[in-house]
Amino acid sequence: MAEHGAPEYATAPGNDYPTHEATYSAFIHLAFIGAVHVANIVIGLAIGAVNGNWLVAFGIFVLGTVAAIQGFMSGTRTSSYVALVISLLALALTA
Repeated sequence: MAEHGAPEYATAPGNDYPTHEATYSAFIHLAFIGAVHVANIVIGLAIGAVNGNWLVAFGIFVLGTVAAIQGFMSGTRTSSYVALVISLLALALTA
């Protein structure tokens, strides 16, 4: 390895740590909302394909999509939690 000096990560110009933290926080939020949305889709497919209730499954798809969009736009996770709980209740009631 070349020995030309130690890198100065902490003092380098342009090292904007608060922006990095904000980007990481946004990524974690996006990953969470996306994972819950995929879970809602899988639950909807289980309701439709296994139980044969495609109308309820379509409602779950719409509810999950609206909750994901609202979660992306507002930055909260509450709508995703609510959609997931409603999806699980619908799965339990249609079984």
